This record gives sequence, structure tokens and C-alpha cells, in this order.
Amino acid sequence: MTEVVLEKAEVLSIRDHSAWDEAMIQQRIASDPSILGFGPLLLRDKERIQPHKGRLDLLLQSGDGNTWYEVEVQLGPTDESHIIRAIEYWDVERKRYPDIQHTAVLIAEEITGRFFNVIGLFNQAIPIIALKMSALKVGDRTALLFTKVLDYERKGTEASEDAFQPVDRTAWEEYAPITMKLADKVLAIVKEFDSTAEFKFNKNYIGTTSNGRRVSSLMLTPQKRALKLAVNLDETPDNDKLCQDAGMPAKYDAYWWGYQFDLVPEEFERLRPFLRNFIGQLYSARS
Repeated sequence: MTEVVLEKAEVLSIRDHSAWDEAMIQQRIASDPSILGFGPLLLRDKERIQPHKGRLDLLLQSGDGNTWYEVEVQLGPTDESHIIRAIEYWDVERKRYPDIQHTAVLIAEEITGRFFNVIGLFNQAIPIIALKMSALKVGDRTALLFTKVLDYERKGTEASEDAFQPVDRTAWEEYAPITMKLADKVLAIVKEFDSTAEFKFNKNYIGTTSNGRRVSSLMLTPQKRALKLAVNLDETPDNDKLCQDAGMPAKYDAYWWGYQFDLVPEEFERLRPFLRNFIGQLYSARS
């Protein structure tokens, strides 16, 4: 029978270790996100710039792409600013990409009883996972260990998830038959750039797909008298000028899908060249 040798492990302080910093920890997670213990994950972005709100440490996604994890890492114990940053960045991403499920992830070396209770309260309405990060030295090797100290159930997110519960086209045609025709004209413009584009009908809005996969570029909301269209482009002087030259007020919301327009039937043909130019930027940026 093989003898089992149990080595003594020494717990190290990551924050106090002269050779370690937060960037190194981020890179270690980015190189192998499965180290967090959520199963196979993919890295979408690192140090992701947020509108007026700093940088998100890591943006990870599940293998099927349906769930994104907004991850904030902190050396030492968690504190108020760590929790607020994580929730703010989670909120920004979920508003920009509402057809994706989002989860805030806090990682810290220590989560004290006080903040554990605070995170637990938020967890009733916001999907949050808290991980305790430890560094263990065994012999001449050091390992990172992530222990889940707070998980969540998706209770409390039913209202937000309900927004993108699938419905069929009939529901929208019965609600807003006139502006659904405008939505079809917008889709025709999209198909000039992506012949595989189709609608994805949800309860509160209409999204689009490409090759059968959801994309987060356009959001259409047919209403009785106008079609609300959101185009997920960055705010720039050139884009503002395009809107101005077309006689369209440049309404921009950094936290909610970028540029917002209200389209009415009598103005659509006049605005068609502008919409083709504007929407086309979504596809030129991909090429």
C-alpha cells in the first residue's frame, strides 16, 4: 500500500508579499479562469474600461456564453469600495447587455463578518458570489486557493430575467402592428451587412441574432406610435454629428445600450440612409 505523505502548508499573506500584486493575481486567473471553481470559463476582457467608473478587473463568461461574471479582485480584506465597485461594474454590464445573465464576483483574502452580512443583504436582490482567496506554500511551491463563502440563488432576479423571456412574433404584432413594420425595415438594413441576422423576440424588447447566436448590438422596442431603437455604439463627436446632420437628437446613455432613437413611420424613408450608415458601423468595427 502506497504511503500517503501529508505536507504541512503555510498560509501566506498575498498583500504583504513583496513579489505579488493585484495585476499578477488577475493574470493568473485570466490564464486559467477555471481556477475559481465555477467550471470551464472563458476570458472576455481584462481591465475593461467602464464609462466614467474606472476599470473592471476581469470579465469572464460561461462556455455557452449565456452567463457573464464581473470579477473584482482585492488583496487583503474586502471593504466598502470593493463591494461598491463590483456592484457598479455588474450594473453597467447588465444594462449594456440585458440578454445575458450577469453575476458579480468579489474576491478578497478576507471577508469579515460585517461585510459578509452586507454582501448577503445585497445577494437577496443582486446575484453575487464571494470568494476567499488564500495563498498556500507547500515546500518550495505556492498555490492559490479560492473558496466560495457566499453563493446565490436566482431568486430576486426573476423580474430582470422576465424581461428577456422568449415570446413569439404574434405577441408584438398584436401589441404594436404599425411599428413592427418599422422593425422589419430596420432588420432589412441589418441584413445588408449580415444576411444571417434574425429577430429574437423577448417579452420587453426585440434583440437580434447572427448565425443563430444572440448578439448585443441592437435593441428594438415597438410601441403604439414609435419604434424605440438602441444602437450599441460608443459616443463620439463623429457619431453625434451624424445624428445632428440627420435631424435626429443625439440621445446617448452610457449605461443603457448607447444611442437611442424614436422612429415614426412618416420619417423612416428620409432617415433610411442615416440608419444604414449608423448601423453599418456595428459591422465595420467587427471586420
